[in-house]
Amino acid sequence: MRRQRRLAATLAALVALTAAAGCSSKAKTGDDAGGKGADGVRTGEGVDAEAIRLGVLTDMTGVYATLGKSVTQAQQLYVKQLNAAGGVCGRTVELTVRDHGYDPQKALAAYTELEPKVLGFPQFIGSPFVAAVKQRVDGQDKGLVLPQAWSASLLGSPHIRVIGATYDIETINAVDFLLKEKGLTKGDKLGHVYFEGDYGENALRGSKYAAGKAGLTVVEQKIKPTDNDMSAQVAALKQAGVKAVVLSAGPRQAASLVGVAAAVKLTVPVIGNNSAYAPQLLATQAGPALERMYYVSTPSLPIGADTPAARKLVADYRAAYPKDTLDNGVVAGWTAGQVFGEALKKACADKDLTREGVGKALLKLNAHDAGFGMTHDFSDPKAPSSRQSVIIQPDKSVPGGARVVRGPQVSEAAKGFTPGD
Repeated sequence: MRRQRRLAATLAALVALTAAAGCSSKAKTGDDAGGKGADGVRTGEGVDAEAIRLGVLTDMTGVYATLGKSVTQAQQLYVKQLNAAGGVCGRTVELTVRDHGYDPQKALAAYTELEPKVLGFPQFIGSPFVAAVKQRVDGQDKGLVLPQAWSASLLGSPHIRVIGATYDIETINAVDFLLKEKGLTKGDKLGHVYFEGDYGENALRGSKYAAGKAGLTVVEQKIKPTDNDMSAQVAALKQAGVKAVVLSAGPRQAASLVGVAAAVKLTVPVIGNNSAYAPQLLATQAGPALERMYYVSTPSLPIGADTPAARKLVADYRAAYPKDTLDNGVVAGWTAGQVFGEALKKACADKDLTREGVGKALLKLNAHDAGFGMTHDFSDPKAPSSRQSVIIQPDKSVPGGARVVRGPQVSEAAKGFTPGD
Protein backbone atom coordinates (compact mmCIF):
# COMPACT_ATOMS: atom_id res chain seq x y z
CA MET A 1 0.00 0.00 0.00
CA ARG A 2 2.86 2.38 0.79
CA ARG A 3 4.26 1.80 -2.70
CA GLN A 4 0.88 2.57 -4.26
CA ARG A 5 0.58 5.78 -2.23
CA ARG A 6 4.07 6.84 -3.30
CA LEU A 7 3.18 6.15 -6.97
CA ALA A 8 -0.07 8.09 -6.64
CA ALA A 9 1.76 11.00 -5.00
CA THR A 10 4.43 10.95 -7.72
CA LEU A 11 1.83 10.92 -10.50
CA ALA A 12 -0.11 13.73 -8.84
CA ALA A 13 3.01 15.87 -8.56
CA LEU A 14 3.98 15.19 -12.16
CA VAL A 15 0.49 16.02 -13.38
CA ALA A 16 0.58 19.32 -11.48
CA LEU A 17 3.90 20.18 -13.09
CA THR A 18 2.82 19.12 -16.58
CA ALA A 19 -0.45 20.99 -16.26
CA ALA A 20 1.47 24.17 -15.49
CA ALA A 21 3.71 23.52 -18.48
CA GLY A 22 0.68 22.85 -20.66
CA CYS A 23 -0.95 26.12 -19.62
CA SER A 24 2.14 28.13 -20.48
CA SER A 25 2.48 26.33 -23.83
CA LYS A 26 -1.11 27.05 -24.78
CA ALA A 27 -0.76 30.67 -23.82
CA LYS A 28 1.95 30.95 -26.46
CA THR A 29 0.15 29.13 -29.26
CA GLY A 30 -3.01 31.20 -29.30
CA ASP A 31 -4.88 28.29 -30.94
CA ASP A 32 -7.59 27.82 -28.32
CA ALA A 33 -10.14 30.01 -30.05
CA GLY A 34 -9.67 28.20 -33.35
CA GLY A 35 -10.30 29.74 -36.75
CA LYS A 36 -11.71 28.97 -40.19
CA GLY A 37 -9.63 28.02 -43.18
CA ALA A 38 -10.30 28.87 -46.79
CA ASP A 39 -12.51 25.78 -47.01
CA GLY A 40 -14.75 27.00 -44.20
CA VAL A 41 -13.61 24.30 -41.75
CA ARG A 42 -12.95 25.38 -38.17
CA THR A 43 -9.53 24.32 -36.91
CA GLY A 44 -7.54 24.45 -33.68
CA GLU A 45 -4.66 22.61 -32.07
CA GLY A 46 -2.96 20.11 -34.35
CA VAL A 47 -4.83 21.09 -37.50
CA ASP A 48 -3.95 23.46 -40.33
CA ALA A 49 -4.78 23.66 -44.03
CA GLU A 50 -2.37 20.82 -44.86
CA ALA A 51 -2.42 18.29 -42.02
CA ILE A 52 -4.22 16.79 -39.04
CA ARG A 53 -1.61 15.84 -36.42
CA LEU A 54 -2.28 13.09 -33.87
CA GLY A 55 -0.19 11.77 -30.97
CA VAL A 56 0.65 8.17 -30.08
CA LEU A 57 1.79 7.41 -26.51
CA THR A 58 2.89 3.80 -26.56
CA ASP A 59 5.05 1.18 -24.83
CA MET A 60 7.63 -0.45 -27.07
CA THR A 61 10.28 -1.19 -24.44
CA GLY A 62 8.36 -1.94 -21.23
CA VAL A 63 5.96 -4.57 -19.89
CA TYR A 64 3.64 -4.20 -22.92
CA ALA A 65 6.32 -3.89 -25.60
CA THR A 66 4.83 -6.48 -27.96
CA LEU A 67 1.35 -4.95 -27.65
CA GLY A 68 2.65 -1.42 -28.13
CA LYS A 69 4.56 -2.28 -31.28
CA SER A 70 1.56 -4.01 -32.87
CA VAL A 71 -0.91 -1.28 -31.90
CA THR A 72 1.37 1.43 -33.26
CA GLN A 73 2.18 -0.31 -36.55
CA ALA A 74 -1.51 -1.05 -37.13
CA GLN A 75 -2.33 2.62 -36.65
CA GLN A 76 0.47 3.67 -38.97
CA LEU A 77 -0.94 1.27 -41.55
CA TYR A 78 -4.44 2.67 -41.09
CA VAL A 79 -3.22 6.25 -41.52
CA LYS A 80 -1.19 5.30 -44.60
CA GLN A 81 -4.29 3.81 -46.23
CA LEU A 82 -6.46 6.74 -45.11
CA ASN A 83 -4.05 9.22 -46.69
CA ALA A 84 -3.81 7.15 -49.87
CA ALA A 85 -7.59 7.49 -50.15
CA GLY A 86 -7.38 11.28 -49.90
CA GLY A 87 -6.99 11.90 -46.17
CA VAL A 88 -9.65 13.82 -44.27
CA CYS A 89 -11.02 17.18 -45.40
CA GLY A 90 -8.26 17.44 -47.99
CA ARG A 91 -5.64 17.09 -45.26
CA THR A 92 -3.13 14.33 -44.60
CA VAL A 93 -3.22 12.67 -41.19
CA GLU A 94 0.11 12.50 -39.37
CA LEU A 95 1.09 10.41 -36.33
CA THR A 96 3.83 11.44 -33.90
CA VAL A 97 4.94 8.46 -31.79
CA ARG A 98 6.51 8.52 -28.32
CA ASP A 99 7.61 5.37 -26.47
CA HIS A 100 7.17 5.77 -22.71
CA GLY A 101 8.34 2.24 -21.81
CA TYR A 102 5.51 1.97 -19.25
CA ASP A 103 7.31 4.53 -17.09
CA PRO A 104 5.00 7.08 -15.42
CA GLN A 105 7.40 10.00 -15.67
CA LYS A 106 8.13 9.35 -19.35
CA ALA A 107 4.43 8.88 -20.12
CA LEU A 108 3.39 12.16 -18.56
CA ALA A 109 6.34 14.02 -20.06
CA ALA A 110 5.43 12.69 -23.52
CA TYR A 111 1.80 13.72 -23.07
CA THR A 112 2.87 17.21 -22.04
CA GLU A 113 5.21 17.50 -25.01
CA LEU A 114 2.69 16.44 -27.63
CA GLU A 115 -0.59 17.79 -26.24
CA PRO A 116 -0.22 21.39 -27.53
CA LYS A 117 0.85 20.13 -30.98
CA VAL A 118 -1.82 17.52 -31.74
CA LEU A 119 -5.58 17.30 -32.17
CA GLY A 120 -5.84 14.17 -30.01
CA PHE A 121 -4.47 10.72 -29.24
CA PRO A 122 -5.67 7.51 -30.95
CA GLN A 123 -3.37 5.60 -28.58
CA PHE A 124 -2.33 5.97 -24.95
CA ILE A 125 -1.18 2.73 -23.30
CA GLY A 126 -1.39 2.41 -19.52
CA SER A 127 -4.49 2.83 -17.34
CA PRO A 128 -2.58 4.51 -14.47
CA PHE A 129 -1.06 7.11 -16.80
CA VAL A 130 -4.32 7.91 -18.58
CA ALA A 131 -6.06 8.18 -15.20
CA ALA A 132 -3.31 10.54 -14.01
CA VAL A 133 -4.03 13.05 -16.80
CA LYS A 134 -7.82 12.60 -16.81
CA GLN A 135 -8.53 15.70 -14.75
CA ARG A 136 -6.26 17.77 -16.96
CA VAL A 137 -7.77 16.37 -20.17
CA ASP A 138 -11.30 17.10 -19.00
CA GLY A 139 -10.49 20.46 -17.43
CA GLN A 140 -8.28 22.29 -19.91
CA ASP A 141 -7.00 20.17 -22.79
CA LYS A 142 -10.22 18.56 -24.08
CA GLY A 143 -8.51 16.52 -26.80
CA LEU A 144 -9.94 13.12 -27.69
CA VAL A 145 -7.96 10.23 -26.14
CA LEU A 146 -8.62 6.61 -27.12
CA PRO A 147 -6.68 4.61 -24.52
CA GLN A 148 -5.41 1.09 -25.03
CA ALA A 149 -6.59 0.60 -21.48
CA TRP A 150 -9.92 -0.61 -20.20
CA SER A 151 -10.21 0.54 -16.59
CA ALA A 152 -13.67 1.63 -15.47
CA SER A 153 -12.05 4.63 -13.77
CA LEU A 154 -11.70 6.16 -17.24
CA LEU A 155 -15.45 6.16 -17.86
CA GLY A 156 -17.45 9.36 -17.55
CA SER A 157 -15.02 11.57 -19.41
CA PRO A 158 -16.36 13.20 -22.59
CA HIS A 159 -12.81 13.16 -23.96
CA ILE A 160 -11.30 9.82 -22.84
CA ARG A 161 -13.35 7.07 -24.47
CA VAL A 162 -12.93 3.35 -23.76
CA ILE A 163 -13.29 1.00 -26.76
CA GLY A 164 -14.86 -2.29 -25.67
CA ALA A 165 -15.73 -3.75 -22.29
CA THR A 166 -13.94 -2.42 -19.22
CA TYR A 167 -11.74 -4.81 -17.22
CA ASP A 168 -14.41 -5.43 -14.57
CA ILE A 169 -17.04 -6.41 -17.17
CA GLU A 170 -14.47 -8.41 -19.16
CA THR A 171 -13.58 -10.35 -15.99
CA ILE A 172 -17.24 -11.03 -15.17
CA ASN A 173 -17.61 -12.50 -18.65
CA ALA A 174 -14.43 -14.55 -18.09
CA VAL A 175 -15.77 -16.03 -14.85
CA ASP A 176 -19.05 -16.81 -16.62
CA PHE A 177 -17.04 -18.85 -19.16
CA LEU A 178 -15.32 -20.75 -16.34
CA LEU A 179 -18.70 -21.50 -14.73
CA LYS A 180 -20.50 -22.57 -17.89
CA GLU A 181 -17.75 -24.37 -19.78
CA LYS A 182 -14.86 -25.23 -17.43
CA GLY A 183 -16.59 -26.88 -14.49
CA LEU A 184 -16.29 -24.11 -11.90
CA THR A 185 -19.18 -24.40 -9.47
CA LYS A 186 -20.72 -22.93 -6.32
CA GLY A 187 -18.46 -23.33 -3.30
CA ASP A 188 -15.23 -23.46 -5.33
CA LYS A 189 -12.23 -21.21 -4.79
CA LEU A 190 -11.17 -18.93 -7.65
CA GLY A 191 -7.62 -17.61 -7.72
CA HIS A 192 -6.99 -14.10 -9.00
CA VAL A 193 -3.45 -12.89 -9.72
CA TYR A 194 -3.48 -9.18 -10.53
CA PHE A 195 -1.26 -6.13 -10.99
CA GLU A 196 -1.44 -3.58 -8.21
CA GLY A 197 -3.02 -0.38 -9.45
CA ASP A 198 -5.86 0.64 -11.74
CA TYR A 199 -5.92 -2.30 -14.19
CA GLY A 200 -5.62 -5.17 -11.75
CA GLU A 201 -7.87 -3.72 -9.08
CA ASN A 202 -10.62 -2.92 -11.59
CA ALA A 203 -10.47 -6.52 -12.83
CA LEU A 204 -10.56 -7.75 -9.22
CA ARG A 205 -13.82 -5.87 -8.68
CA GLY A 206 -15.23 -7.86 -11.58
CA SER A 207 -14.11 -11.24 -10.24
CA LYS A 208 -15.45 -10.47 -6.77
CA TYR A 209 -18.80 -9.39 -8.20
CA ALA A 210 -19.06 -12.53 -10.33
CA ALA A 211 -17.92 -14.69 -7.42
CA GLY A 212 -20.57 -13.19 -5.16
CA LYS A 213 -23.27 -13.97 -7.71
CA ALA A 214 -22.05 -17.55 -8.19
CA GLY A 215 -21.14 -18.48 -4.62
CA LEU A 216 -17.38 -18.62 -5.19
CA THR A 217 -14.51 -17.53 -2.94
CA VAL A 218 -11.78 -15.36 -4.48
CA VAL A 219 -8.18 -16.08 -3.41
CA GLU A 220 -6.18 -12.92 -4.16
CA GLN A 221 -2.53 -12.66 -5.19
CA LYS A 222 -1.40 -9.07 -5.85
CA ILE A 223 1.79 -8.56 -7.86
CA LYS A 224 3.86 -5.74 -9.37
CA PRO A 225 4.40 -5.22 -13.12
CA THR A 226 8.09 -5.97 -12.49
CA ASP A 227 7.31 -9.41 -10.96
CA ASN A 228 8.00 -11.97 -13.67
CA ASP A 229 8.35 -15.19 -11.63
CA MET A 230 4.96 -16.48 -10.49
CA SER A 231 6.29 -19.49 -8.50
CA ALA A 232 5.25 -18.08 -5.12
CA GLN A 233 1.79 -17.17 -6.37
CA VAL A 234 1.23 -20.60 -7.90
CA ALA A 235 2.35 -22.30 -4.68
CA ALA A 236 -0.10 -20.21 -2.66
CA LEU A 237 -2.98 -20.91 -5.04
CA LYS A 238 -2.27 -24.62 -5.08
CA GLN A 239 -2.21 -24.72 -1.29
CA ALA A 240 -5.52 -22.85 -1.20
CA GLY A 241 -7.08 -25.45 -3.51
CA VAL A 242 -8.29 -23.15 -6.27
CA LYS A 243 -10.24 -24.70 -9.13
CA ALA A 244 -9.46 -21.94 -11.68
CA VAL A 245 -7.37 -18.79 -11.92
CA VAL A 246 -7.99 -15.32 -13.37
CA LEU A 247 -4.88 -13.38 -14.43
CA SER A 248 -4.93 -9.60 -14.73
CA ALA A 249 -1.31 -8.90 -15.63
CA GLY A 250 0.94 -8.98 -18.70
CA PRO A 251 2.13 -11.64 -21.14
CA ARG A 252 5.31 -12.38 -19.18
CA GLN A 253 3.33 -13.15 -16.05
CA ALA A 254 0.98 -15.37 -18.08
CA ALA A 255 3.84 -17.48 -19.39
CA SER A 256 5.35 -17.88 -15.94
CA LEU A 257 2.08 -18.60 -14.15
CA VAL A 258 0.82 -21.19 -16.61
CA GLY A 259 4.24 -22.79 -17.05
CA VAL A 260 4.82 -23.12 -13.31
CA ALA A 261 1.25 -24.33 -12.69
CA ALA A 262 1.69 -27.10 -15.26
CA ALA A 263 5.04 -28.10 -13.74
CA VAL A 264 3.60 -28.46 -10.21
CA LYS A 265 0.44 -30.25 -11.44
CA LEU A 266 -1.94 -27.37 -10.73
CA THR A 267 -3.82 -28.28 -13.89
CA VAL A 268 -6.74 -25.87 -13.63
CA PRO A 269 -8.03 -23.47 -16.30
CA VAL A 270 -6.37 -20.05 -16.29
CA ILE A 271 -8.04 -17.09 -18.02
CA GLY A 272 -6.44 -13.71 -18.61
CA ASN A 273 -7.68 -10.26 -19.43
CA ASN A 274 -7.04 -9.02 -22.95
CA SER A 275 -3.67 -7.48 -22.03
CA ALA A 276 -2.33 -10.77 -20.68
CA TYR A 277 -1.42 -12.60 -23.88
CA ALA A 278 0.97 -12.31 -26.81
CA PRO A 279 1.44 -15.10 -29.40
CA GLN A 280 5.20 -14.80 -28.97
CA LEU A 281 4.67 -16.77 -25.76
CA LEU A 282 3.96 -19.90 -27.81
CA ALA A 283 7.66 -20.07 -28.74
CA THR A 284 8.67 -20.25 -25.06
CA GLN A 285 8.86 -23.33 -22.83
CA ALA A 286 5.40 -22.44 -21.55
CA GLY A 287 3.90 -22.73 -25.06
CA PRO A 288 2.44 -26.26 -24.78
CA ALA A 289 0.92 -25.52 -21.37
CA LEU A 290 -0.62 -22.29 -22.67
CA GLU A 291 -2.33 -24.18 -25.50
CA ARG A 292 -3.77 -26.67 -22.98
CA MET A 293 -4.68 -24.54 -19.97
CA TYR A 294 -4.90 -20.87 -20.92
CA TYR A 295 -7.78 -18.72 -22.17
CA VAL A 296 -8.14 -14.98 -22.73
CA SER A 297 -11.17 -12.69 -22.50
CA THR A 298 -10.96 -10.01 -25.20
CA PRO A 299 -13.03 -7.06 -26.51
CA SER A 300 -13.07 -8.32 -30.12
CA LEU A 301 -12.56 -11.31 -32.34
CA PRO A 302 -8.84 -12.11 -32.79
CA ILE A 303 -6.73 -11.18 -35.78
CA GLY A 304 -7.06 -14.75 -37.09
CA ALA A 305 -10.88 -14.63 -37.18
CA ASP A 306 -12.65 -15.74 -40.35
CA THR A 307 -14.19 -12.39 -41.30
CA PRO A 308 -13.57 -10.25 -44.38
CA ALA A 309 -12.14 -7.42 -42.25
CA ALA A 310 -9.77 -9.77 -40.43
CA ARG A 311 -8.57 -11.46 -43.61
CA LYS A 312 -7.88 -8.12 -45.28
CA LEU A 313 -6.07 -6.76 -42.24
CA VAL A 314 -3.90 -9.88 -42.04
CA ALA A 315 -2.92 -9.53 -45.71
CA ASP A 316 -2.26 -5.79 -45.45
CA TYR A 317 -0.30 -6.04 -42.19
CA ARG A 318 1.84 -8.91 -43.46
CA ALA A 319 2.62 -6.93 -46.62
CA ALA A 320 3.60 -3.87 -44.59
CA TYR A 321 5.48 -5.68 -41.80
CA PRO A 322 6.54 -9.09 -43.16
CA LYS A 323 8.98 -9.80 -40.32
CA ASP A 324 6.57 -9.08 -37.45
CA THR A 325 4.21 -11.40 -35.61
CA LEU A 326 0.46 -11.02 -35.90
CA ASP A 327 -1.32 -10.54 -32.58
CA ASN A 328 -4.43 -8.93 -31.15
CA GLY A 329 -2.61 -5.64 -30.68
CA VAL A 330 -3.04 -5.28 -34.44
CA VAL A 331 -6.83 -5.47 -34.02
CA ALA A 332 -6.81 -3.04 -31.06
CA GLY A 333 -4.66 -0.53 -32.90
CA TRP A 334 -6.57 -0.77 -36.15
CA THR A 335 -9.94 -0.45 -34.40
CA ALA A 336 -8.88 2.62 -32.41
CA GLY A 337 -7.39 4.21 -35.52
CA GLN A 338 -10.58 3.51 -37.43
CA VAL A 339 -12.77 4.95 -34.65
CA PHE A 340 -10.70 8.13 -34.54
CA GLY A 341 -10.76 8.29 -38.34
CA GLU A 342 -14.56 7.99 -38.47
CA ALA A 343 -14.87 10.76 -35.88
CA LEU A 344 -12.60 12.94 -38.03
CA LYS A 345 -14.73 12.28 -41.11
CA LYS A 346 -17.94 13.20 -39.27
CA ALA A 347 -16.26 16.33 -37.87
CA CYS A 348 -15.17 17.26 -41.39
CA ALA A 349 -18.76 16.91 -42.61
CA ASP A 350 -19.75 19.30 -39.80
CA LYS A 351 -16.91 21.63 -40.86
CA ASP A 352 -15.46 21.54 -37.35
CA LEU A 353 -12.02 19.96 -36.90
CA THR A 354 -11.47 21.51 -33.49
CA ARG A 355 -11.13 19.29 -30.43
CA GLU A 356 -14.70 20.17 -29.49
CA GLY A 357 -15.93 19.29 -32.97
CA VAL A 358 -14.23 15.88 -33.00
CA GLY A 359 -15.58 15.07 -29.54
CA LYS A 360 -19.12 15.92 -30.65
CA ALA A 361 -18.67 13.89 -33.83
CA LEU A 362 -17.73 10.77 -31.86
CA LEU A 363 -21.00 10.95 -29.95
CA LYS A 364 -22.78 10.31 -33.26
CA LEU A 365 -20.91 7.03 -33.74
CA ASN A 366 -23.50 4.77 -32.09
CA ALA A 367 -23.32 1.59 -34.19
CA HIS A 368 -19.73 1.30 -35.37
CA ASP A 369 -18.72 -2.12 -36.73
CA ALA A 370 -14.97 -2.52 -37.26
CA GLY A 371 -15.49 -6.02 -38.67
CA PHE A 372 -14.31 -7.93 -35.59
CA GLY A 373 -17.55 -9.17 -34.06
CA MET A 374 -18.59 -6.15 -32.01
CA THR A 375 -20.79 -3.14 -32.63
CA HIS A 376 -19.59 -0.10 -30.67
CA ASP A 377 -21.77 2.68 -29.29
CA PHE A 378 -19.97 5.90 -28.30
CA SER A 379 -23.07 7.98 -27.62
CA ASP A 380 -22.72 7.73 -23.80
CA PRO A 381 -19.37 8.73 -22.23
CA LYS A 382 -20.40 7.06 -18.97
CA ALA A 383 -20.53 3.63 -20.61
CA PRO A 384 -17.98 1.43 -22.38
CA SER A 385 -18.67 1.09 -26.09
CA SER A 386 -19.56 -2.60 -25.63
CA ARG A 387 -20.20 -5.12 -22.84
CA GLN A 388 -19.42 -8.19 -24.92
CA SER A 389 -16.30 -10.34 -24.64
CA VAL A 390 -14.83 -13.05 -26.85
CA ILE A 391 -13.02 -15.98 -25.27
CA ILE A 392 -9.94 -17.14 -27.17
CA GLN A 393 -7.36 -19.88 -26.59
CA PRO A 394 -3.69 -19.90 -27.66
CA ASP A 395 -3.16 -21.98 -30.80
CA LYS A 396 0.06 -21.78 -32.80
CA SER A 397 -1.63 -23.18 -35.91
CA VAL A 398 -3.87 -20.09 -36.29
CA PRO A 399 -2.75 -16.69 -37.67
CA GLY A 400 -2.20 -14.50 -34.65
CA GLY A 401 -1.77 -17.51 -32.37
CA ALA A 402 -5.30 -17.74 -30.97
CA ARG A 403 -8.61 -19.37 -31.87
CA VAL A 404 -12.12 -18.48 -30.76
CA VAL A 405 -13.68 -20.85 -28.22
CA ARG A 406 -16.68 -18.64 -27.42
CA GLY A 407 -17.93 -15.86 -29.65
CA PRO A 408 -19.05 -12.38 -28.57
CA GLN A 409 -21.28 -12.61 -25.51
CA VAL A 410 -22.30 -10.59 -22.49
CA SER A 411 -23.10 -12.67 -19.40
CA GLU A 412 -26.25 -12.15 -17.37
CA ALA A 413 -24.10 -11.01 -14.44
CA ALA A 414 -22.37 -8.41 -16.63
CA LYS A 415 -25.69 -7.07 -17.93
CA GLY A 416 -26.71 -6.00 -14.43
CA PHE A 417 -23.32 -4.65 -13.39
CA THR A 418 -22.45 -0.96 -13.20
CA PRO A 419 -18.78 -0.48 -14.19
CA GLY A 420 -16.66 0.89 -11.37
CA ASP A 421 -19.00 -0.36 -8.61
